[in-house]
Amino acid sequence: MPARTQPLTLAKPNAVGNFPADSLADSHVNAVTPLLEFHDLTVAYGRRPVLWNIDLSISTACLFGIIGPNGAGKSTLIKAALGLVPLAGGAVRFFGQPLARVRRQVGYVPQRETVDWDFPVNVLDVVLMGTYARLGWFRRPGFQQRQLARESLARVGLADLATRQIGKLSGGQQQRVFLARALAQEADIYFLDEPMAGVDARSQEQIFRVLSELRAAGKLVVVVHHDLRTASEWFDSIAMVDMRLVAAGPTATVLTPENLRRTYAGHLDVLDEIGRAVEQGGRTP
Repeated sequence: MPARTQPLTLAKPNAVGNFPADSLADSHVNAVTPLLEFHDLTVAYGRRPVLWNIDLSISTACLFGIIGPNGAGKSTLIKAALGLVPLAGGAVRFFGQPLARVRRQVGYVPQRETVDWDFPVNVLDVVLMGTYARLGWFRRPGFQQRQLARESLARVGLADLATRQIGKLSGGQQQRVFLARALAQEADIYFLDEPMAGVDARSQEQIFRVLSELRAAGKLVVVVHHDLRTASEWFDSIAMVDMRLVAAGPTATVLTPENLRRTYAGHLDVLDEIGRAVEQGGRTP
């Protein structure tokens, strides 16, 4: 279990996404630069805030879960980190740098619902897309990239489906294909948005095994996750989010009945069952 990472106290950004030049140098970030850092992050859709003043720092490679009720801003948090939604305030840093400087080191697996599965492309071609960032403009994938793509498919247990049209796969297989695409990118930080949602048990096992391998290889894996019953088994550390950051740290410390009540205050029907499971250190039926 990784040591708990505490939010850092930094100087306030002078504009969205821009820290004062001396703020990082004057803090203890200089000694241990976080792998991922959110500072005063605020996101709003029109006049409606979705995330408010999120301060979160992760300094060690681990499996890190983002937990919270529907509509809490979990997916928005990682989309904000990836520059997919605009920030109303605050900043995100990767290895102490803005995303633009380290984009090749950051991989992303979106929700299945956001993908057009009718697009006429086969499995291997989808995974090859993960190699494009390192190829640069106007270069086509060659033997080395195709070999990497096939190895990535083998890691998720789909090597025999390389030529199948992506829309012909099951939901779990489709999710594993997009995980393979992220693996082919050879990133250092991976974001996954609800990778276990609506997938079969075999795919869940395959996905969790690959994520554990990434952690063992020194990668940071950040996962939006909806199932509290499995959070304590799958994640080293978690952040509990309900528009604001409720709590963050090692799962065993953070996933408590009190924090569950604070996070899921409007979802009382699930709290008693989950709270008992957490107290007993087990899973709900």
